[in-house]
Amino acid sequence: MAIEYKKSVATFSEFISVEEAEALLEWLLKNPKGKVNFAECTHIHASSLQVLMALKPTIVAEPKDADLAVWLKVALAD
Repeated sequence: MAIEYKKSVATFSEFISVEEAEALLEWLLKNPKGKVNFAECTHIHASSLQVLMALKPTIVAEPKDADLAVWLKVALAD
């Protein structure tokens, strides 16, 4: 699984595919104060991005990939 769910943090690793969106949505709904860690993320499918855009979780670590970090920052801005 490309997203590891802990009690309060979802850690994204490498490629986040379309299949991850439903589980991400469920976890964020059950954990409204849940945070996300993008440090190891290299790609995120639009469906998972839409979940993040809708629910606006706190980001605890940006991706190491500078281009992805900028792209996510713009997409998830308030």
